Amino acid sequence: MSIIKPFKGIRPEKSNASNIASLPYDVLNSNEARILAQNNPMSFLHVVKPEIDLPKETDIYADEVYLKGKENFNHLLEKGLLFKDTTDSLYIYRQIMPVNGKNHIQTGLVAGASTIEYENSLIKKHEFTRVVKERDRTRHIDTLNVSTGPVFLTYKASDKINSLIKTLTQNTPEYDFTSADGISHIFWVVKDSSDITLLCEAFKEVPCMYIADGHHRSASACTVSKMRREANPDNKGDEPYNYFLSVMFPHDELMILDYNRVVKDLNNHTPEELIEKIKEKFTVEHTDSPKPDQKHTFGMFLDNKWYRLTAKEGTFDDSDPVKQLDVSILQENLLAPLLGIGDPRTDERIDFIGGIRGMAELEKRVNEDCKVAFSMFATPIEQLMAIADADKVMPPKSTWFEPKLRSGLISKSFSE
Repeated sequence: MSIIKPFKGIRPEKSNASNIASLPYDVLNSNEARILAQNNPMSFLHVVKPEIDLPKETDIYADEVYLKGKENFNHLLEKGLLFKDTTDSLYIYRQIMPVNGKNHIQTGLVAGASTIEYENSLIKKHEFTRVVKERDRTRHIDTLNVSTGPVFLTYKASDKINSLIKTLTQNTPEYDFTSADGISHIFWVVKDSSDITLLCEAFKEVPCMYIADGHHRSASACTVSKMRREANPDNKGDEPYNYFLSVMFPHDELMILDYNRVVKDLNNHTPEELIEKIKEKFTVEHTDSPKPDQKHTFGMFLDNKWYRLTAKEGTFDDSDPVKQLDVSILQENLLAPLLGIGDPRTDERIDFIGGIRGMAELEKRVNEDCKVAFSMFATPIEQLMAIADADKVMPPKSTWFEPKLRSGLISKSFSE
């Protein structure tokens, strides 16, 4: 059973939605955020990355950063650029992204997701979190008393939910704009109590949900929730802090792109030596198609040439949901034994490039500051769910979801 809860959303005044909405905090660094927001005082980057309004030498985890975020959020409220709905509502968020001449469309329900269900693994995880990043978002939520970054959840598609969403999206949307990157953002407010009841009841038939993107945001929200529960001896379970901001999409509408790798050196191998060693576990052939078209195949850009690598039979455990992942095969059979990348989470010799940047970015990095690049076949959503169902964890940087949910279109108070 999946428990969802309507809430009084904090959101932009209609005419300013496109100016306020921003990329999420974790897809750009402070300098990139500073440039994007420099001519837009409304940008929600001032809230989710408030260090951009402090001297550049400021420690991004300093107390004044979180206090600045609170100040900036309150400023948007005081100026009337943001307001809080007066009734508990659900919301629908649709994104349309042009991809290879076609439109990718995904439509999610915005609601509060239960922190208790998260703790009881009814909201399933597939990644470890990093302590420093989790602590950062915990402090951000606790200081602002608001969840400003929606967690991207998915569930196995339901005909009943699809039908309800289809009917509700026939109504006039509250927001409808296209951001600078060409992605359309369409947003509906669901206030009718009977519609809310139907949606909440339909989700009770969903056995579990999965975190697609936002492990640090969800973990941090649940940490704050636990802190508030422990501080409130009269906690009943329905308090606002027991539900975190989420957008829930059916699994068959999601788009996962490849998450590629670049390595800064060849671990004392020459290109010729490396290729010979790779041939022990992979077939190697020259290719003019650097992007893999099926699982267990990889592109490799080395010495200004593209190669196609195909994992040989018997070099991985096809019965294990984690070990059969392409990212695992590459890590265990090439990156670790040949290039010496033992822990890709911490090794500074490896970097990761989201598939949205394309193959040209891999070539660019090899020509600038790296020696070899690997292009990956995108991990299917079914593999992600199978790993979460098995209570296992995917290797780091296994999935790259597009389009990214915008921050600022909806926030959720932890106290109301």
